[in-house]
Amino acid sequence: MNRIILVGKPNSGKSLLFNQLTGLRQKVANFPGVTVELKTGQFADYEVVDFPGAYSLKTLSKDEEIAIEKLHAAMQDEKTTVIACILDATRLERSLTFGLQVQALAKKQNKALVFVLNMVDELQSFDHHIDEKQLSEQLGSPVYAISAKTLLGINELKDGLKHIASHAHDYLPLKGTDSSLDVLKQSRDLAQQFAIQADLVLKKQNRIDSFLLNSVFGGLAFLVIMFLLFQSIFTWAAPIMDAVEFAIGWLAQKITTSMEPGILPDFINGALFGGLGSFLVFVPQIMVLTLVIGLLEDSGYLARAALICHKPLSYFGLSGRSFIPYLSGHACAIPAILSARTIESPRKRLITMMTIPLMSCSARLPVYALLIAVLIPEKSYLGGLVNLQGIAFFALYMFGILMALMVSLVVNKFKANDDKLDDMPFILELPAYRLPHWKPLFQKVLNSGKHFVRRAAPIIFMVTIAIWILGYFPQSDEGLQASWLGQLGQWIEPVFEPLGLDWRYGIAIIMSFLAREVFVGALGTLFGIEGADENISGLAANIQADGLTFGAGMGLLLFYVVALQCVATVATLKAETGSRKIAWGLFVAYGLLAYLLAFVTVRLF
Repeated sequence: MNRIILVGKPNSGKSLLFNQLTGLRQKVANFPGVTVELKTGQFADYEVVDFPGAYSLKTLSKDEEIAIEKLHAAMQDEKTTVIACILDATRLERSLTFGLQVQALAKKQNKALVFVLNMVDELQSFDHHIDEKQLSEQLGSPVYAISAKTLLGINELKDGLKHIASHAHDYLPLKGTDSSLDVLKQSRDLAQQFAIQADLVLKKQNRIDSFLLNSVFGGLAFLVIMFLLFQSIFTWAAPIMDAVEFAIGWLAQKITTSMEPGILPDFINGALFGGLGSFLVFVPQIMVLTLVIGLLEDSGYLARAALICHKPLSYFGLSGRSFIPYLSGHACAIPAILSARTIESPRKRLITMMTIPLMSCSARLPVYALLIAVLIPEKSYLGGLVNLQGIAFFALYMFGILMALMVSLVVNKFKANDDKLDDMPFILELPAYRLPHWKPLFQKVLNSGKHFVRRAAPIIFMVTIAIWILGYFPQSDEGLQASWLGQLGQWIEPVFEPLGLDWRYGIAIIMSFLAREVFVGALGTLFGIEGADENISGLAANIQADGLTFGAGMGLLLFYVVALQCVATVATLKAETGSRKIAWGLFVAYGLLAYLLAFVTVRLF
């Protein structure tokens, strides 16, 4: 199948155009480097590839380096038929600088090229129009004016791409230069002739930035936004979580009440509803987290947050660009570690990757939510806007961030004289403020829930079945402690006893190395076995009835904030740093630190 590739600078609307062409719902975000991986889909009889955004063929960051390497490879591939270069109509000069470089490369490789002038709807609000035919004559390649958001000109572009792809040799670039000076001059001249005046476009943006980037009000706004982000995880998701928990309990009763007591209803309650069901209750929180981060991304605020954070983060040896992987790490550490490629400085990139595991990822959410529900009373203030459990949630996330900063400070001092890790300047483009494109955003939210379940459910299902079998047999009047699992648990119990935890929690902690959320499923299975067919209340209620102390519970929470539990994170760290020593060294170091924190917490409370 022949291929059409989409290229362009970040924030040019390239990914949204890809969605419109292929019908897929992909990530659309307003900060550089969000699309590290290639996205593929089908348009008509052609494969469409969405390349990561880049500002120049001469790269600074590792992310851009990877993108440009893949672009060169795609240009040399005979299956590549058309290169569609996306230009931001509101920032034409910056877009053309990269576009003209791509045009020269396409000419050298004898590939058809078309320019797609995106966001022309924003120009219309300023009564400005770009004559795409005249611009096409100046560039020596076809130009299509569109809006990927409002679908203006999309049908014409689709017809044009089909025609150009089937007559590729008739659309080879007529112009193209390798001279950087010529490229800069031509892009400036074309911008003066066709582009809207920058001050008109930036007027509204600057007015908002004067508040959000203010040294005092901007910092306060940032703290409020972050606080509301973590409050929303509990507040917005709570009704859905209650509904899911009620549905699971109702379904368990419906299925098992008509059954004769025995191994089958015990398996359904203990393994399925006790283990897997306990995990499903927390999926709504993953979706709410994705929604809020998506709103910040698509609106353009994340780049401002990175700018606000640059000065304080630089004190700890980090960059403002570290904020984006850090925030992404609250969804999942693995893509967050990959997104650290956008950090130009090798030293800051390494420190960021080493400390990302201290961000509380979505896999920790079920653990936090369970233990907070057990330990913290459900009280609301300010008409329900602020929730005490949400405050505890926020405190845990902040504690993880503070730990990451402390570790960064120590590592930065250690690496300060490393000549191999030369520092680089902090350069960041502030995108325009825009309303999110809701359909891709909500599709992303739904996909986050599906992906979380699809990724974690098979592991949790296998673990809960294994735990149930080991905990159910051999059956004895002594109960769970006499089972195979009980015998194994009593062997490891001395390790966890100083933390105020019995062997059941020890088993769940060890199992959670496969995936952090396994902790909830494993604990749900263990308590489900003990309750047999009559105990199908929520896991939090079961733990409260079991008598987990406040000190042990808080110690366990801090353990999960710090401990590097996930084997996939270790593997990603090894791949990105190229060092097995760093990856496993962090696993051991964070594990020992987490154990020490839990030990001290139990003694204090």
